Amino acid sequence: MGLDNWKLIRDGIAAEIAEGALPPGSQLPTESVLCERFATGRHSVRRAVQALAVEGKLRVVQGRGTFVESAPMIRYAIGRRTRFRQNLLDQGLTPAGEQLGSEIMAAPERVAKALGLEPGAPVHRLLRRGLADGLPINLGLSWHPADLFPDLAAQRLAGVSVTQVYAAAGITDYFRKRTVIFARRPEGDEAKLLQQHPDQPVMALVKTDVAADGRGIGHSEAVWSANRVQFTIDSLEDTPDTAGDRDV
Repeated sequence: MGLDNWKLIRDGIAAEIAEGALPPGSQLPTESVLCERFATGRHSVRRAVQALAVEGKLRVVQGRGTFVESAPMIRYAIGRRTRFRQNLLDQGLTPAGEQLGSEIMAAPERVAKALGLEPGAPVHRLLRRGLADGLPINLGLSWHPADLFPDLAAQRLAGVSVTQVYAAAGITDYFRKRTVIFARRPEGDEAKLLQQHPDQPVMALVKTDVAADGRGIGHSEAVWSANRVQFTIDSLEDTPDTAGDRDV
């Protein structure tokens, strides 16, 4: 092999994945086996595996090995009434959420402005991770007025959905006021928490939800694994439905 032998290894493994010889979820052979198969050194094998991990074809799990990515591309619909739980259930996926941290704090200026609060007003700040069939697909920071929802953090930790928390406070319906979407590189521990390669991009979503009377009730800044989720923007008004959880 020549100087670009890592590319031949990459293309060979990619072809095995495409042909089904390496099915989704299967473990890649060890480095030594791949070196022998392709008659090359470890550096070329590692470079090829890294390139496939960046493309989203492979997933490296520390201490376990390298696996063929098994997550299906999720079609996530965004509209006036966006539901995390229903989006996944409609595709036969099991939704779940993990609360990674919570606190009550003074609202940052951008959050206060989005929610129509006085600067420094008390808000819940929650960090959560969303999963589909047990695989992380997003990380979300959210802020909610503490005066409106005094027990929000405890309720979310107990598995109560955002919609249910709002309903208990007398808010039976709410709407997505605005969604901003852009791509960027992962920051801090985002790639680790999403179980993806640090060079894979993420899609960042910034959104604000309001009650029917226009009051700001939730603002969030979330990052999604770009290789696992495809967003669809629905320009038509949704039909009323308050059964799902609208936590992006």
